[in-house]
Amino acid sequence: MLMLLIGIAASAQQKNKNAKYDIAVSGNCDMCKKRIEKAAFAIPGVKSAQWHADDQILHVILNEEKTSAEKVAAGIAKAGHDAGGIRAADADYNALHGCCQYERKAP
Repeated sequence: MLMLLIGIAASAQQKNKNAKYDIAVSGNCDMCKKRIEKAAFAIPGVKSAQWHADDQILHVILNEEKTSAEKVAAGIAKAGHDAGGIRAADADYNALHGCCQYERKAP
């Protein structure tokens, strides 16, 4: 009985190697799409990343043993796009091409 409980506790602490997350990411166009997805794939552990302009959502599959949704959002914010509640630095946002400068919400 004790071995069964230890086995269950150990398996409950394992991280998902194919965790799915939806992250809100601001952007406008196909250039944004390429930049957002490239920034996501630059994070080790990201297996899939697809951003859709119509709903402003990045659908990502990642290995939780290597990264987290928060790290992915932070990487995208460094590329200039507000993501998952993380606001891009003004310098990163201002470096975006004119058509990629989406309307930002007040901090």
